[in-house]
Amino acid sequence: MNMAAVIWRTLPRRICNQRAYSKTTPCTEATKPERKAQDVNDKLGERCGQTIFCLPKEVLVLQDYKINSKPAAYSSTKRRPGPTISNETDDYNDSFSLLLENVPSTLGIKQVQNPYTVTCSRRLSSVRNTLLDLVYNKSDEEQCSAARWPAVRKQKLDSDTVEIYDTKEDPRGFQKLGDAYRVLCFNSSEQRDPVSAEEGQRILCNVSFLKGSMTPENISDYFCRLSWLPAEQHAAVKADSHFAMLCRYSADSRGTFTLPQLLQVFEAIVRLRVSSHAFLKLYEAEFCRRVWDMELNQLLFVADLWRCLGRSVPQYMEIVLSYVALRWKGLTMPQLVQLLYVIGENRRASPELMQKLELLLSTHLEQMNMEEVGAACLGFFKSKNGFSAHLMKRIGDKVAARIEDISNYSLVNVMKMFRYTHVDHLPFLKRLGEVAPEKIPNMGTQGVMHVVLACASLHYRDKSLLDAVASKVPSKVHYCRSKDVAKYLWSFSTLNYEPENAEEFFCSLTEQLHHKMHEFERFPEHLLTALLALAFMGRFPHDLIDVALSPQFVKLATEGSPFELKKDLFTLDGTVAIECPDYQGHRLPVQLQREVTEMLWNFAKQDICVKPEMVEAAVLLQVMLGSPQFVKNHMILPHTRSADLEVHFDPTGKPLPLNMEASNEKVQKLEFKFSGIPVTDQLISQLVKRRAGGPVFKSESDNMAGSDGVDSVKKMLRTEVGDEDGGRTGLNLKVFRNGVPLTDSLLSTITNSKTPVTMAAIQPEGPSEIRKLAIQVSNRNHYCYNSRTLLGLHSMKRRQLVQAGYVVVELPHWEWFPLLKRTRSEKLSYLHQKLYSSLD
Repeated sequence: MNMAAVIWRTLPRRICNQRAYSKTTPCTEATKPERKAQDVNDKLGERCGQTIFCLPKEVLVLQDYKINSKPAAYSSTKRRPGPTISNETDDYNDSFSLLLENVPSTLGIKQVQNPYTVTCSRRLSSVRNTLLDLVYNKSDEEQCSAARWPAVRKQKLDSDTVEIYDTKEDPRGFQKLGDAYRVLCFNSSEQRDPVSAEEGQRILCNVSFLKGSMTPENISDYFCRLSWLPAEQHAAVKADSHFAMLCRYSADSRGTFTLPQLLQVFEAIVRLRVSSHAFLKLYEAEFCRRVWDMELNQLLFVADLWRCLGRSVPQYMEIVLSYVALRWKGLTMPQLVQLLYVIGENRRASPELMQKLELLLSTHLEQMNMEEVGAACLGFFKSKNGFSAHLMKRIGDKVAARIEDISNYSLVNVMKMFRYTHVDHLPFLKRLGEVAPEKIPNMGTQGVMHVVLACASLHYRDKSLLDAVASKVPSKVHYCRSKDVAKYLWSFSTLNYEPENAEEFFCSLTEQLHHKMHEFERFPEHLLTALLALAFMGRFPHDLIDVALSPQFVKLATEGSPFELKKDLFTLDGTVAIECPDYQGHRLPVQLQREVTEMLWNFAKQDICVKPEMVEAAVLLQVMLGSPQFVKNHMILPHTRSADLEVHFDPTGKPLPLNMEASNEKVQKLEFKFSGIPVTDQLISQLVKRRAGGPVFKSESDNMAGSDGVDSVKKMLRTEVGDEDGGRTGLNLKVFRNGVPLTDSLLSTITNSKTPVTMAAIQPEGPSEIRKLAIQVSNRNHYCYNSRTLLGLHSMKRRQLVQAGYVVVELPHWEWFPLLKRTRSEKLSYLHQKLYSSLD
């Protein structure tokens, strides 16, 4: 193909007094354009100050000609006194004035004086010149060297389409399902007949010729037409100095645009992906000025355009939300969904406005499709505003009924909202478990992470869902970010679940942690989350733990992270101390351990230790054992972040004092006086469930008063619980419905024992003879949802208590909480049975 080469030589700054000229000369054999252009292009990176671009044959009127141009001839230059150089002159003055359309034969015969100059100097502080930095934008230069119009190239997509995720386009899926969104949002996939490269060059030449005489209509028309060039040529357009001139004129004329013209220009700017900060700042100010003159559809459209540019405009959004707050009742359903999308992408909105929008959303919920529901959930989630429990349950009902129809992306958004609001919806979660084996394989790893993370946050343990996730992750682990790895590990470990391929699952994620070490400098919290999760499951990668507890990482986690990570470091260090006796790596400084221990204990005193179920158990144990000195309410293992009741017994089953901090005054109030009481017919009648004054045989009362009386009473009060062989015994609580509590102290009193409890408890000679009990008052938050499977942290805590030499005695919430409403005698009997049965 016959081509012509346009060669541009850039001259150094100097005063040019000679009149320049250009001439056309026929190409000789030595300068045939096919060979010459190729040679020049090969040396493009080696030649400084020269711009070369090749034009197709059909564009050229003058064929087989070489045009030599002297740029200095097209601008007037003046030397000014002083060391600085005029900001009206530069090496690239009117650099593309020779872009050929249909080159006239007289070009170059007459010198053209161009009063408009384009500067690329980055030293200039003028806002007018700062606007032109877009023509020399680095990203544009990387995409297009000089001003070559590139050929159309096919985009190479990832072979695994399931893992392709577009953070800008995927949240906009709801917009494609209804015609009502066309006027509310920017459609990047809109198809029109593309503008040819030749027409684009003609437009840029017109900009050079028209200059300051361009009208707002010209500017908006030029922008619109240039935006419909093929996407592969947008970089070349933005690198053209004439486009910089067009942007400059549009910025100067922005106040004279009609509203439709302004919207048309800005839409073209978005389509061309113009990224100049100063230029866009002027348009942001112009839209802020016009907010109250625009309709809601136009406001939402402009907000959507800013989002497509990836630019945050807090001032504009603040004014728009003020506008909406006054007119929120008139929003249509599409306007509401688009508004929630925009709010979510901008991450801010006042709680007062979101409450109004939630009320409006509940009104429109029935007519919304699944994608719109997902978009609404995401908008509230990203703006950190939650739904009421009632609305969340309605959304759960709606999605559960049509869960097969909802897209994976919208399902993930609904799950995010369930996690944020912490609302449990068992029918929805069950339906999710039913469809999980089908949906999980077709979902990206990040989406799967959010699904399983939401289940873990709700403590919902579904075997089919977790098995589907575990089977997918090992083969896709290379797509996981450090955040994904940490959340996967945390989710499975929190739910205390080991899948069938547990070894492959945990090993693949642990290996990925090694590959993502560079990310932990920026996100140290992810490494700590992952290591704690592995510790829940009894897995301890010593090399990674050594990194996490190293002085450098501890400093990074405590000083360079926006999160409070001291507690995580403390939990990891305490766990290693108990479960990894062969660990030889770094440990947490003692001073930091003390600081975190004090912080956790201060929290426990104000929250955990004062809970009604905890206080009731502590008080009744003190009564049953005879003194507050026998019961200590504290954090046995501080790094597990929870408090327990600790009780010590000697080998004979007598309680030992351990809470020396209990005041003497308190001891006197609760201490029993063992002076003996008379055994009357009425007392015996109450003990054996007979009416007062009823017939009592003498032999029966004698047995009660004798040494064998205690054994007979205890036998009477016990009932067999378990298998037919009488495996374990429990208390017959029915005996105490109308009776009195039977404790060791009371039994001693009945048999006229004169020995106080404190004297009966003699300290054993060695610590190995002490039997230490850790009494745990659990609640439902310690267990998986609707089950009796402990969560990972609490399972690890019990494991470590056993390793530390404690006997764990649990007061499970399904037993202890109902007893809180029963009589004192029933509660004391229950505690007595729990404690002494654990000593057998």
